[in-house]
Amino acid sequence: MDFTSEIAGTRVLDPACGSGNFLYVALKQLLDLEKAVGNLAADLGLTRPMPIASPEQLHGIEVNEYAYELAQVTVWIGYIQWLRDNGFGEPSQPILQHLNTIERKDAILAFDAAGKPVEPEGPGAVVISGTPPFLGGNKVRRELGDTYVDSLFALYDSRVPAFADLVCYWFERARALIEQGKVQRAGLLATNSIRTGVNRHVLERIKQSGDMFMAWADRPWIVEGAAVRVTIVGFDDGSDLEKRLDGARVPSITPDLRSDIDLTHAKRLRENLDIAFIGDTKKGKFDIPSHIATQLLKEPININGWSNADVVRPWINGLDIARRPRGMWIIDFGVNMTEADAALYKEPYEYVRLHVKPERDKVRNQLERRQWWLHARPAPDLRNALRSINRYIATPRNGRHRIFVFVPVETLPDGQIVAIARDSEYWLGVMHGRPHEIWSLRMGSWLGVGNDPRYTTTTCFETYPFPWPPGTEPHGDPRVEAIAAAAQRLVALRDAWLNPPDLSEAELKKRTLTNLYNARPAWLDEAHRTLDAAVFAAYGWPADLSDEEILARLLALNLERAAAQGGTVAATDDEDTGDAE
Repeated sequence: MDFTSEIAGTRVLDPACGSGNFLYVALKQLLDLEKAVGNLAADLGLTRPMPIASPEQLHGIEVNEYAYELAQVTVWIGYIQWLRDNGFGEPSQPILQHLNTIERKDAILAFDAAGKPVEPEGPGAVVISGTPPFLGGNKVRRELGDTYVDSLFALYDSRVPAFADLVCYWFERARALIEQGKVQRAGLLATNSIRTGVNRHVLERIKQSGDMFMAWADRPWIVEGAAVRVTIVGFDDGSDLEKRLDGARVPSITPDLRSDIDLTHAKRLRENLDIAFIGDTKKGKFDIPSHIATQLLKEPININGWSNADVVRPWINGLDIARRPRGMWIIDFGVNMTEADAALYKEPYEYVRLHVKPERDKVRNQLERRQWWLHARPAPDLRNALRSINRYIATPRNGRHRIFVFVPVETLPDGQIVAIARDSEYWLGVMHGRPHEIWSLRMGSWLGVGNDPRYTTTTCFETYPFPWPPGTEPHGDPRVEAIAAAAQRLVALRDAWLNPPDLSEAELKKRTLTNLYNARPAWLDEAHRTLDAAVFAAYGWPADLSDEEILARLLALNLERAAAQGGTVAATDDEDTGDAE
């Protein structure tokens, strides 16, 4: 009965056990396995052993006092139910005993006697399993406070990137314990953004010191009644040679949780820099509806001879692209206008003072509090890049469909928009082509626990190898002109559908680009096929390539361009850390 003894000696840790659901499931699995072994022994004519797996094998860590107490009750009740349901009676009195193996403490951060941040004492467990807390990188400091976050950053410096999702610290902690030989394997649940952006760094570290033997990359999950998408990852020291991805056997699992092409090797290309930018982040009620903008623009010229039109301009966010333009405006004092100069725009300044300053007075960031009349991150590089063109290309950072549109340069894009400082149909055509769409879906990230892909400038745009390096497109080349013509036709057809004559206001509200691409009528599909064929021709590729063949060719081209540029492009702060408004 050595195997039965091994089952009874298996210790399982849930390092964020909550009310004990995962611990209960682990205990049930151990008891079910032990019962199956007992049944086999009886079938072979041996003595059927009594189950000896017990709640004491379960280790839990939880910071919440109520959940910590509840977890012990959950485990004992589950144990009693299993014994009763499987014909083994009830345990001896007292029934609900205290479980010393469930601790109330922090699983990822502790402090020594001198107050220095240290990793908590390692668990006495063989397996780690659980669902650690999800908390987006830009929310960690707001939820946990400066002292805690600064200590966490110092302790995990170079191991977990700043502004990674909080769940990443549990992955790194488990990886380190496996590397140290204190734990054999781990299985953790995270948001599906674990495989993208800065979060993916922890999966790359897992591959370096061990390997992933199992993963579900994008799985439905119900959290408090809400349907979300999650990722489940099982990993060890590399000893498990059988790999399964989404339930299917595969030769290997890449850090972006694929079994085919490892796009994590793609490099940022120097030729793509200073073209795509995150829009302006205001952090305050600077945006105004059209009727207020009209009032401000009708005001007399200010005492210094300046017009309010200098600081009152059209404004869009992702909704204005995905749905319909709302005719919004914004008060914008630029990048570094002094308060004295801003005050000379009398009415706009007064509006901001009344509607923005009270909230800015409460924020933690000292610069934002002190320069309350300015937007928090006014995107100076973007503004400089747009000076020489009349329009730019924009796409919402988050969205079910990857849609690109032209926007007049006078319109200020919000921080939830990626703006491409190019004004030609050729550029819009390449951005809307199938190769770029497939690349961006694989290279982008995901918004928290949501279902929509997120377009990131560093991974989606700056790694993408265009048919010709930006700025070297051959002027007058028929391939360039074919892309431009197809893009122009696509835009014209979309605009005609969005704004047909003699349509009621109620019907017009239904005419959105999201609804159009949800339906994807035959004419739209045909327009995109024409555009795709032109883009493929520019690459010199056949138009019937599979998605994987396209990705393989793009990766090869990316690495070829990266080698030619000499050296790597310096890393930048991940743009996903910006607060959404």
